[in-house]
Amino acid sequence: MRRRIRKLSTQMFLAHLVILTASTAIGFLLFATTARGHLDDEYQTQAAAIAQTFAQNASVQSCLAARNASCEARVQQLAMLTAQKTGSAFVVVIDRDSLRVSHPDVALIGKSVSEPLIASDGQVHLRVNNGSTGITANAIVPLYSSDRAFIGEISVGIKEDAVSSALLTQLPSYGLWFLVMLLLGGLASFGLSTLLKKRTFGLELDEIARLLQEREATLHGIREGIIAIDPAGRISINNDEAQRLLHLAGNVVGHRVDDVLPPGPVRDALTGTGVVTDQIMITEDFWIVLNRMPVTLAGRPHGVVVTLQDHTVAQALSWELDGERSLTESMRAQQHEFSNRMHAIAGLLELGRTEEALEYLHEIRGTAADLDQTLRTHIASPQIAGLMLGKTAEANERGIQLSLDPETFVSAAPDRVQALTTILGNLIDNAFDAVAGTPPPRRIQVGILETEDDFRMTVIDTGPGVPAALLPQMFRNGFTTKRGSSAGHSGLGLALVQRTVARFGGSITVSEGPGATFVIVLPRSASESERRTVTI
Repeated sequence: MRRRIRKLSTQMFLAHLVILTASTAIGFLLFATTARGHLDDEYQTQAAAIAQTFAQNASVQSCLAARNASCEARVQQLAMLTAQKTGSAFVVVIDRDSLRVSHPDVALIGKSVSEPLIASDGQVHLRVNNGSTGITANAIVPLYSSDRAFIGEISVGIKEDAVSSALLTQLPSYGLWFLVMLLLGGLASFGLSTLLKKRTFGLELDEIARLLQEREATLHGIREGIIAIDPAGRISINNDEAQRLLHLAGNVVGHRVDDVLPPGPVRDALTGTGVVTDQIMITEDFWIVLNRMPVTLAGRPHGVVVTLQDHTVAQALSWELDGERSLTESMRAQQHEFSNRMHAIAGLLELGRTEEALEYLHEIRGTAADLDQTLRTHIASPQIAGLMLGKTAEANERGIQLSLDPETFVSAAPDRVQALTTILGNLIDNAFDAVAGTPPPRRIQVGILETEDDFRMTVIDTGPGVPAALLPQMFRNGFTTKRGSSAGHSGLGLALVQRTVARFGGSITVSEGPGATFVIVLPRSASESERRTVTI
């Protein structure tokens, strides 16, 4: 069984080395072929130069022009001497009748050649010829007499063995350069492999693949939204839960946050660079707890990682708990007030003042009856009436006069009763906080008017009001004017009111003060997709 190489750097180095070796070998072969062609051309040119020089010999010209058989031996002698001195394989002289005048093979002298004289066109012809003396780099030039008459041709050939020897003499030096380049390429490949090894933190290919699989499984399997944003503001990672909570499209990786999210607190939180811990964000559909952590690697910023937790269900349970707590506080306040009244009555009876005790009982009965009758007359909805009873008891205990507008009217089963209780409860709580630090008398007036088209809710307090400079910010998540320990969980009530009103296509108007007047208009029949501008 062959041992498999696991190291990424080793695999890359060997792959590069094989590629470099193959490329170098192919390049060397191509170079050798090209060099061989150049040497053939060079030796053919050399043969042509020898032939042209021989053709200028006056003895040769006069011998072939006179057709003197006695001088043919002289031409053969000159041809052999020239071939010997120049290292040519042969110097062949052929007259215009195609008869050989000189040839390395003496037996062929005087015999005709089988092919026509190609130099009769007056041109120099170069070729590689396979003749009786073997393969040669051949040149054929025309032979002219002194009066420029064509009298034959001269063929000179240089054996290919000489060409091969010259090539073999040159190749070692070129081969050395190719080996040097191969070595340099191998070193560069090794350096690149080492660098890539560092860039992948020493992980091998199978480890990288396994990490990717585990990351995808973890990223899309957890119940928490995760978004990674690079320094350029582009989304590099997001999971299914983040897409659900932010209503993102299927594939937003590589897109800028500004391009995939509408303007608002959520986009501002994602595009920031600082640390954010457990910040509550209210969207149209969800309560989200957002955490943002900048990422730094090797001292350089690498973007931020944002986690999103869906607290919508938990917040709904919190609202229920707040309702139960409000009811409990109301009962506690009423029990406290009832206990004080019973002590007062018992004291009067012990003092024998029965008439004063009876008068006090009638007074208590009348006050409670008046409040109950007022709520029953103006508010038929048990949910809203119960909310007002609880808030009235809380106001009495806190020394605040909570009154109902005489024009208040709510039917027994109004539309969107949950939205109405959410808006009223948060506005009254906000008014409690506004008047808490002011001197008496501290007053709050609540009005609810139900018509055929809408609900009109008004909450008026005698607090300091909201400065004009703060009006544009007051419905933002986390905005509060409280200080100290009371500000720990503030800044969500008015944001929730704004989200609820906007969801049902309503409007909010806030006065500048002194005191604050909130006027909410909530349509009865508008669809949830309808949106109006919130005016302040």
